[in-house]
Amino acid sequence: MVGNRMVGEVMTGEVVQARPDTSVGELARMLASHRISGVPVVDEDDKVMGVVSQTDLTRRQAGLGRGGVGRRRLAGVLKRLVHARPAASAAMELMTSPAVTVHPEQRVVDAARIMERRHIDRLPVVDEEDRLIGITTRRDLLRVFLRTDEEIRREVADAVTARRAAPRGAEKLHVDVRDGMVTLAGSPGPEADASVLVRAAWRVDGVVGVVNRLTVERVSPRPPQDGAPSSSAVD
Repeated sequence: MVGNRMVGEVMTGEVVQARPDTSVGELARMLASHRISGVPVVDEDDKVMGVVSQTDLTRRQAGLGRGGVGRRRLAGVLKRLVHARPAASAAMELMTSPAVTVHPEQRVVDAARIMERRHIDRLPVVDEEDRLIGITTRRDLLRVFLRTDEEIRREVADAVTARRAAPRGAEKLHVDVRDGMVTLAGSPGPEADASVLVRAAWRVDGVVGVVNRLTVERVSPRPPQDGAPSSSAVD
């Protein structure tokens, strides 16, 4: 489970972008030279009007159907378009509009769901006035989702340590991570709240599950002194 990481934390601020009158040849050069799958099209106020993807460009200019083409053939068509003079001559005629965008304060997990649902690889990031301020890609999101178990283990250990009510018993707390699955075991100390520690582990980016094997020690009541009653009686 990914925590509350925001799109603004993982987006790229420098964005390759096109204007409505950018030619198809220039679009093809942008995609090929930067090795990207699409570019946002913005107006003179930097507001996002649409997106031209590699598939949009090659499919429409090569007269391809909805089924699309294989990656190797698609790259070949794109290469030919750099010097070709296709029928559609500007980004305005090719772009998909309105563009699917996200805001920097949206969660990374929500951006990932949008990409999966819309079958797209990149999302323009816009401000409250729909001006382009960045781009986030599947690769950016994978940096959050695909973390090593050791990275996750260290962060979980720090998170649960910070949320213990008292430091006593720290040496008895064990954190194990395998394929993103966290196991909390041992005793975090008599004053600790196991549920708080489990929630802290869940909030760490890259955690897909938490197994709670914590055993919270209870402070035993002091034994009564000789001759003293073990419990009070109510008249």
